[in-house]
Amino acid sequence: MVSGFGPALRGWRERRRLSQLELAIRAGTTQRHVSFLEGGRSIPGRGLVLRVAESLELPLRERNGLLLAAGFAPGFPETELDDPSLRPVLDGMRRLLDGHRPYPAIVVDRYGVLVARNDALDLLLEDVAPELLEEPVNTLRLALHPKGMAPRVRNLADWARHILERLTQEIAHAPDERLTALLTELEGYVPAPGPPGPDHLGFAVPMRLSTSAGELRLITAITTFATAADVTVSELKLETFLPADAETAAILTR
Repeated sequence: MVSGFGPALRGWRERRRLSQLELAIRAGTTQRHVSFLEGGRSIPGRGLVLRVAESLELPLRERNGLLLAAGFAPGFPETELDDPSLRPVLDGMRRLLDGHRPYPAIVVDRYGVLVARNDALDLLLEDVAPELLEEPVNTLRLALHPKGMAPRVRNLADWARHILERLTQEIAHAPDERLTALLTELEGYVPAPGPPGPDHLGFAVPMRLSTSAGELRLITAITTFATAADVTVSELKLETFLPADAETAAILTR
């Protein structure tokens, strides 16, 4: 309903730490108009809602939510992954996965659920409990669960910090009950993080993983579809694992 737009707008603006004037300048309107919108004294047009959502850098799912709060239909489709219209996207991602071999790579959705992978991931999944590999497979749970990869991660405290901080940042950017529940679950698998250890490099935390082929030192890079106009596609992430040293590269190449 329209009456829900004002509180939603104010909530997002405050979450982004913007003043009414800053948001007005970004959205091409006036501070007075933003104030009236938040107070329910003005009814926004669809175009203004979209401009405001873009100015707030909202993900597509949240832009749809703001449109609904203003009384408009969602502006961005949310297509099922098995829909034929997404085949070119998934085919392109599979080519990227294959092209990244011999290094592991995965495609996940917003909640870390595995969508696709290459066969180089097999080495990382040694000794993982079978029940964690039953679909839908959650890669974040795989990483930190005591029956997952965690027992073989030699710097678990640093690696867990990396995962939990990244998830916390995503929730701060776009609050989501399911993500929050997942974060709470993951936090229960690892000890409370202490000060960063010697392997903590800030932007790139190498994971040290024991495998049957030797210890791997891996860093990750994440790619997203920044210009996607579909909610499902916009939430897909291509996560590639890169060797942090020559020994790891040699092991994976063999």
